Amino acid sequence: MEIDKEILNYYNTGIEEDRLLTDVFQLERERTEEILLRYLPETRIKILDVGGGTGHYSFWLKEQAHEVHLVDPVRFNIDAALKIAKEKQSVPDSIQMAEARNLPFENDEFDMVLLMGPLYHLTKKEDREEALKESFRVLKKGGIIFSVGISRYASLMDGYFRNLIKDPDFFQIVEEDISTGQHRNFTDKLAYFTTAYFHQPEELKEEISNAGLKIQDTIAIESFGWLIPDFVKKWAKKDYQPLLLESIRRVETQDDLMSISAHFMVVAKKK
Repeated sequence: MEIDKEILNYYNTGIEEDRLLTDVFQLERERTEEILLRYLPETRIKILDVGGGTGHYSFWLKEQAHEVHLVDPVRFNIDAALKIAKEKQSVPDSIQMAEARNLPFENDEFDMVLLMGPLYHLTKKEDREEALKESFRVLKKGGIIFSVGISRYASLMDGYFRNLIKDPDFFQIVEEDISTGQHRNFTDKLAYFTTAYFHQPEELKEEISNAGLKIQDTIAIESFGWLIPDFVKKWAKKDYQPLLLESIRRVETQDDLMSISAHFMVVAKKK
C-alpha cells in the first residue's frame, strides 16, 4: 500500500525529528504523555506504536518498562529511530517499516495500540476505517486504542495566530480545510504542513465506533494552550507550566471547546 508522495517528501526533510522538543509542540508532547499515563498499568504490557515516526513515544513507553513495537511507513523515520536506538539504553523491542492498513502482526497480540498519526494522513474514509480495523485485529480483547485527529479548524486558527493568513495561498488552503477537511499544501512551504485530513470530533468518533470499538473518552490534547502568545517564554517558567496544565485538564473533555485544540485523542476499547 502506497503513501502519497507529498507525505513522504515532507517527512523525508527530517522536519519531525525534534518537533516535539520545540516551540508549542512541547505542550503536545507533555499532554500526550500525561494522557497515556492515565491508562498505563503498573504491570508490563505489549504496545504497538503505529505510524510512530522517529519513535518519541515508543522510546518513552519503553522507559516505562513496557514491551514496545514501532512501525512507520517512511524509511527516513525508521532510519532515524534506528540511529537513536544506538544511543539509548531503553529501546523499542522492534523497529520496522509497515503501514497502518497492513500490520505485520498476529491477531490479538497487543494490549495497547497507538494511532497517533495515520488517521489524519489517510485522507479517504475507507482507508482510515481499514487502518482502524487492522488495529482492532491485532489488539487483544479489552485492549485500548489511542487515536488522534487534527481539528478541522487547525489551519484557520494557526493562520491567524502566526499571521500566515496574509498569504493568499494559505488562505486558499484554509478555505478547503473548512469546506471539506482535505488539507493540501500546494506550495513549497513546510510550515503549511502536508497532505492530511482534518476531522471534526464527532466524525472521528463515528469512524472509530464503526470499527467495532467502544469509545471511553475524547480528550483535547493542547486545548486552548497552543494559542497562547509567547508560549515558549511562558512554558519555560516553572510556576507557569502547572497552572496551564491544570487549566487544560479542567476543560479537556468539554465538547464545545474540543475543536479549538490542534489535536484531540479518542480513547477506545476492544469489546
